[in-house]
Formats: sequence, structure tokens, C-alpha cells
Amino acid sequence: MIMCHKKTIIACYIGYIVQAISNNFAPLLFLILQAQYQIPLTRITMLISVNFAIQMLTAAASALFVDRIGYRAAAVTAHGCTAAGLVCLALLPDRMGTPFIGILIAVALYAVGGGILEVIISPISEACPAGNSAYAMNILHSFYSWGSAGVIVLSTVFLRVTGNGSWQLLSLLWALLPIVNGIAFLKLPIASPVKENQSNMSIPELLTEKGFWELLLLMLCTGASEQAVCQWASAFAEKGLGVSKVLGDIAGPAMFVACMGLARVMHAQLCRTRPLNRLMFYSSCFCVLSYFLIGVIQQPFTNLLGMACCGFSIGIMWPGVFTRSALLIKRGGTAMFALLALSGDLGCAIGPTFAGYMAGLNGADLRFGITCSICFPILLTIGAWRQLSK
Repeated sequence: MIMCHKKTIIACYIGYIVQAISNNFAPLLFLILQAQYQIPLTRITMLISVNFAIQMLTAAASALFVDRIGYRAAAVTAHGCTAAGLVCLALLPDRMGTPFIGILIAVALYAVGGGILEVIISPISEACPAGNSAYAMNILHSFYSWGSAGVIVLSTVFLRVTGNGSWQLLSLLWALLPIVNGIAFLKLPIASPVKENQSNMSIPELLTEKGFWELLLLMLCTGASEQAVCQWASAFAEKGLGVSKVLGDIAGPAMFVACMGLARVMHAQLCRTRPLNRLMFYSSCFCVLSYFLIGVIQQPFTNLLGMACCGFSIGIMWPGVFTRSALLIKRGGTAMFALLALSGDLGCAIGPTFAGYMAGLNGADLRFGITCSICFPILLTIGAWRQLSK
């Protein structure tokens, strides 16, 4: 049995919180940055696309270099890039002739860190001995949800109390977490996710593996189903309830990711006694129902309840696919996790883009856009149903 210290698991938990910081902190500052540096909104929103694009490219590249440099070096590099990005976000805009270039450099740095973390944290945790891998994976991924909710709420409260002018100090404070965790990864024991008498599969081998394409499709639909709602949750909450931006952020995306984290903790317990593939199927069906609550019923409270249900229903899917992949493809290794992460990120980009595009075709009606996006959880349900026989 591979001996792996419990502190490594804790560091993996914190690693997902670090990734949550890189994905959720900067968007909270968009309006502040726009007002302070007079940056056009089109450029500000472009930062989201840059972040996702670099993360996807990094995830794809990770399949080629992580096994060569090792998981320890990759973990330290990822945390270093994330910390550097947060520090640069605080310092570079005021020290460059064009503030937007400084912000872009910062986003690129922490996007590289986030992309590597997404690929390596799950296999590092998977290599640590656990009584139930589905349980361990759900608990691990729940920390991304708790981290996201924490970043949104704590940052919102901090800026509310100290004023928007203190955002640079907040960025430096958030940078402390990846610095400390990166140092921890220098000494913690890290086991290989592949047994000593086995070798990792190459990307061509993976792509010819029976069933792997179904797992990739599951990941794509998971990312699309999740982000088609999550990315528009704040705007939907503000429009539905007529609340302020602060309350909209808390009632929308923070509630969504909190319910997602709760689902992962609950499913971690259920996976001890119930088959993972059945839980994934039931959750995907519930996700379809949540889309109906958001898009079909013309009642604000029901719409918000639907967003919470969507976060809860989609919670198990991302870690569930990772666990299923590790069980079905024993020698998948880094390449497998990298391709799964890449497919999930692609879905995260497609989902909200499709919802926004369809909303734009119908007079900026977000309800219509999300209703059209129900195709993603339906495909997810079909894929989860096929997993029942495996």
C-alpha cells in the first residue's frame, strides 16, 4: 500500500481553495478596475476568456510535462504562478504605462497556476490510500466549492468594510495562501498515481480506449451545465429580486457554489454505501429538473431555488467522473486527468457562452438562454445512464 501522509491530503484541499481564488477573485474586481483605470468594459470582460483559454492550454500541456518534471515540481510551480499573479494584480497596474497590460499579465500568471492545479491535485490525492476513492474525491472537490463561496463572501465583506480602494491589499492577502501551501508541497510526501509495475498511457492510447470518449463528453456536459447557470447567477439574482450587487453576488454565485459543496460532502457519505454510477444518474436527472425551475416557472423565488438545486445536483458530477475514470482506466495517469480537465474547462466556456448567445437572440432574456441550455444536462443524463451498465 502506498504510504501517504495525511498532511498531503490537507495540502490538496488547500490547493483547490487556491484554484478557487484564481477563478473567482478577479471577477469581483472588474467594476472597480474599470472605474479606477478607465478600462473599457469590453477589455475587462475579455479577461474571463483569457483566463479560461490559458487554463485550457495549460491543462493540455500538462499532459506532456508533468510526468517529466514530477508532481512535486508541478505543484510548487502552480502555487508560485498563482501567488505571483495575485501579487502582480496588486502592483503592476499602477506601475505600467497601460494598466490593462499589467492586469493581463497577472491574469495570465494565475491562470497558468490554476490550469496546473486542476490537472495534478486530483491524481495526487487519488494516489493517497483511502477506504473509498469516491468518498475522498468528493471531499477533495468540495473544497473548491467552499473556497469559491469563501472568496466571494469574504472579499465582498472586506471591500464593503474597508472600501473599494483596499482591493490591492486584499489581493496581497490572498497571495499568502498559495505561498504557504507551495512551501508545504516542497516537503510533503507525494506518491505516483500509477503503480510501480505499470506505465502511464499515452494520449493516443487513451483516445483509443473504449469508453474514454464517453467520459470526456460527461466532463464537457458537466462543465457546461454548471457554468451556464453559475456565470449568470449574479445577474439573474439581481434581476429577479431587485437587490444590490453585493446581495446579488451572495444570493447568486455564492449560494450556487455553497450548495455544490454541500452536495459533495453528502455524496461523499452516500458513496460509502451506494454505487457511484447510480448517484451520478440520479443527480443528473435532478439537474434537468433544476433547469426547469430556473427557466420555465415565472417566479423569482422558484428561480433562485432552481439555482440552488442546480449547484446541489451538479456537485457530484465533476469528482464522480474523475473517480469513474480512475476506476475504469487504471493506467490513465496524468494524461487522463489532463484531458478530463481540458474537456471540463471547454464545457465551462461553452455553457455560459451558449446561454448568453441564446439570451441575446431573445432580447437579453436570461431565462430563455438558460432554458435553451437544458440540452447540456439532458446529454449529461444520457451519459450517466450509460454508465449504469459499466
